[in-house]
Amino acid sequence: MEGELAHIGAGLAAIGSGAAAIGVGNVAGNFLAGALRNPSAAAGQTATLFIGIAFAEALGIFAFLVSLLLMFAV
Repeated sequence: MEGELAHIGAGLAAIGSGAAAIGVGNVAGNFLAGALRNPSAAAGQTATLFIGIAFAEALGIFAFLVSLLLMFAV
């Protein structure tokens, strides 16, 4: 019984990977919208873009690690 519940929990934790994909799309989309409005300021915001993408991807990596822990360590 506990094994099945751990797999269900792992599946629910994997939802964070989808949330990370939405977050990366949101960051990149907003960057492109701003770059199209003011192309001269786009070069200065590239570092901020990569930091935002890194934070959004970190959510997906953490969710993946939680799901692996739930499947194999619990």
